[in-house]
Amino acid sequence: MKVGIMGGTFDPIHIGHLIAAQHACEQAFLDEVWFMPTNVPPHKEKGPMATPGQRWDMVCRAVEDHSHFRPFDFELRKGGISYSIDTVTELLKVHPDIHFAYIIGADMVQYLPKWYRINELVQKITFIGLQRPGYVWDLNLLPEAIRKAVIAVEMPLIELSSSLIRSRQAERKSVRYLVPDRVNEYMVVNRIYESQAAD
Repeated sequence: MKVGIMGGTFDPIHIGHLIAAQHACEQAFLDEVWFMPTNVPPHKEKGPMATPGQRWDMVCRAVEDHSHFRPFDFELRKGGISYSIDTVTELLKVHPDIHFAYIIGADMVQYLPKWYRINELVQKITFIGLQRPGYVWDLNLLPEAIRKAVIAVEMPLIELSSSLIRSRQAERKSVRYLVPDRVNEYMVVNRIYESQAAD
């Protein structure tokens, strides 16, 4: 079984995340994609604005109608800083028969050599790099062990970010069609981000 891991703060999850997961699922022949909200991402200075519970609720609502998408709360339950090597090591203990692949953006592919304990990580997992139109990457610039662990997947250019959604929410502007309807309803009912400025 092949499972893609879609990690992120999901603050909030939006249709760009879902489209990326769908393209990865189809082109990399994944059986499932697990959406895993991070607790405290190691590469961001600021923490999420929504609470862990709110981010988890939004992820669950976003993927509940997709037969191949699953919410997975491992990093939220574990707490602390979310390092990929720790997550993968634990996942493989529980699911030794699953082949896992991290789904990451093209910009993050170039950053892989700086990932914490990357040389161990590439022995345990592969990476699905989302190739956006207009973004040029050169896998030959990566060390061989990392380069061999990367699978390139093409996806359309989607100019959408969680910070844009937070900003529109703070300005009381509609985010309909930018997030799944059930996520939009949840944000409206719970008034998430309304009083917060975006990054």
